[in-house]
Amino acid sequence: MAHRKKSDLPTKVCPVCERPFSWRARWKHQWDEIVYCSKRCSGQRWRKGKPVLTTSDA
Repeated sequence: MAHRKKSDLPTKVCPVCERPFSWRARWKHQWDEIVYCSKRCSGQRWRKGKPVLTTSDA
């Protein structure tokens, strides 16, 4: 990926903490599969009540 401004990078909203997070170079091959902003949010996904369905769960 060519150099881009941070404001030009794709973003998603974490379903647990509801904060936006940006594309990272280490996620370039799995960006479509990334759901949570961090390992902490991934581990706490059950605390919000209903689990978040991912494409592999459906």
